[in-house]
Amino acid sequence: MSRAAEDPEVAAAGTRPGPAAPGGRGRPRSATADSAIIEAVLRLIEDGVSIGELSMERIAREAGVGKATVYRRWPGKSALMLDVMRSLDAQGPRLDGASVRDDLVSLMEFLRRRGLAKRGSALLRAVVAHVQAQPELWAEYHETVLRARHEALLGVLRRGMANGEIRADRDPETLADLFVGPMLARALRHEWKELPEGFAEDVVDTVLEGVRPGPRAVAG
Repeated sequence: MSRAAEDPEVAAAGTRPGPAAPGGRGRPRSATADSAIIEAVLRLIEDGVSIGELSMERIAREAGVGKATVYRRWPGKSALMLDVMRSLDAQGPRLDGASVRDDLVSLMEFLRRRGLAKRGSALLRAVVAHVQAQPELWAEYHETVLRARHEALLGVLRRGMANGEIRADRDPETLADLFVGPMLARALRHEWKELPEGFAEDVVDTVLEGVRPGPRAVAG
């Protein structure tokens, strides 16, 4: 089979990403090729290939595209991995603001369901293992994806502090870790553990019981 027949970019007649060439001569980048390359990375990770073992050449072979097709889109592996992680991202839940508890449950249930997505969990574990060698990858993912979710959680917690549902003498960042920690522990450290129905509610209610205002929250 010829490279032209194998290469989704050639089949879709797409080329380089980014702005069009001067005079409007540039052609749009092929979404078909993008998807084929990202899917190839996901398959390799699912097959147990570590991020350190991945090369742009190997990814191109797995995707059935030319190496130049990959490099036209991403200057290196870190940039490609960032888009792979983004491809697995899902929009966070809509919070109605009526109940701090209900909003917390919605946020934790979103994390629970993502933990059930085997691809997302496998990629997250691979990235965490790789993060010390490529800290800029995690930093950019945090800024472009995770920060908005974290700020949403902090917003709910601060609302609970303001209306008296949550004690106000603790750091919201620490409280956020108490809610998110059990989900991450199971997704990253205990792949074999289940994330059953009701787990989000159990986490939220357990933490809220400990951070509810009471005599212990009075300073003095």
